[in-house]
Parts: sequence; structure tokens; C-alpha cells
Amino acid sequence: MKRYTFRIKRFDPEKENFRWDEFSVDMEPMERVLDGLDRIKDYADGSLTFRRSCGHGICGSCAMKINGRNRLACQSLLRDIEGRGTARRAPTVVIEPLEAFPVIKDLVVDMEDFFEKNDLVLPYLINDEPPPERERLQSPSEQEMILESITCIMCGSCTSSCPIYWTDSQYLGPSSLLKAYRFIFDSRDRAEEERLEKVTGVHGLWRCHSIFNCVESCPKEIDITGHITELKRLALKNRFRS
Repeated sequence: MKRYTFRIKRFDPEKENFRWDEFSVDMEPMERVLDGLDRIKDYADGSLTFRRSCGHGICGSCAMKINGRNRLACQSLLRDIEGRGTARRAPTVVIEPLEAFPVIKDLVVDMEDFFEKNDLVLPYLINDEPPPERERLQSPSEQEMILESITCIMCGSCTSSCPIYWTDSQYLGPSSLLKAYRFIFDSRDRAEEERLEKVTGVHGLWRCHSIFNCVESCPKEIDITGHITELKRLALKNRFRS
């Protein structure tokens, strides 16, 4: 058992101000940051507010900034992310809400704009051809092309970490562009041109500067920048320019 200091950036919506609170928690290094937050809420301060659901890296609810990087609290082991301690001070874990999104309370951010931008790229299969008797089939190679993009859990870590999104609130963001890739490159879909028109506007595909923050912050290790690059190549091939 080891003592950790959780330094948490909090927001009070009634007073409309931010503050930092510190909590000392005895934990095992193999425990998760989410376990520490649960312990603080259960035994130290019940008003601490954060999102969580599955606790197993599937729902993306517990995305937050932990020691300077966007991570899932449920996947972040203390031994892997603990800050530096001293002989007199316990290791410190600094936790903040995701950047670029409005904060509702403490670690809970407003992701309405994030989901609206994902909706703009038509994130569903479009195919008006007569349906087959059974499912629409794909070859293994066709499925492989979109396999990585399908693993996105919509946690918002990539968009929150994008410097372009920080300065351009209308930018679609890496998550939306990845979602567009997922359906444009799906061999069963028939809305390639319609989606390319939506992602190649002034605040779309060409605003991406390939900074790779999205790749570094993705908890599923998706090569988001690589997928966006493939979108750019397809857009140029089809003469879609901003």
C-alpha cells in the first residue's frame, strides 16, 4: 500500500470558479486512477463529480486529463502515471477536465458540440441498393481497411488534444474525420461523395496539420492521423478541395 496525493482541478457551476483540491489516498500501485476517484467520492468528498460507466475502457466516459495527458481513468494504473514524489511528499496525480470543452462541474465537460460534429458526417451506413436476402458481405481485406477505425469509443480524447480545435471551435475535429473515414471506406456504403462534401469545407479536412496529438492521446491506439491522411488522398483524387 502506498500513499498518493490526488490534485484535482474542480469547477463550481454556482460560483463559476475553478479551484484545486488535494486528497491523500492509500492505494496499491496496480490500482487505477478511477479507483482513487471512487474512493475520494465515497469516503472524502461526495460532491466530487466525474463521469464513469463500464470501468473497462469500452464506453469512454471517464476520459480526462491525467498528469498532462488525455487518458481513460479506468485504464490508467497508478504505477504507470504517478507523478514524482519526494521523501516528504507522496507521488502526485494531477487530474483535470478535458481541454477545449466547456466544463459543467468538476471533471464533467459538455460534449454536445463534439457529438453534433460527429453527426454532421452522417455516421451510419447509407446504401439504397435493394438489400440482399441476408447480410451485405465484405471480404476480409475490405473489412481490414476499416477495422481500426471501428474501435473508436467516442471518448473525445483526440478532439480535446487537437491544437486546431483549441483555436477553431467550428473545426470538425479528428473524431468526426475518423468517423467519416469509417463509412467512406466501408465497401458496403454508397455515400462517399456526400460525405466528402461535408468534410472538405473551410472547417474540415484541410484544417488538419498532422500534429499527431490525436494519435498520442487515443486510448485505443488508433492511427487517427494516418486515417485522415487517407481521407485527404481520396479527396484530392476526387478533386474535393476547400
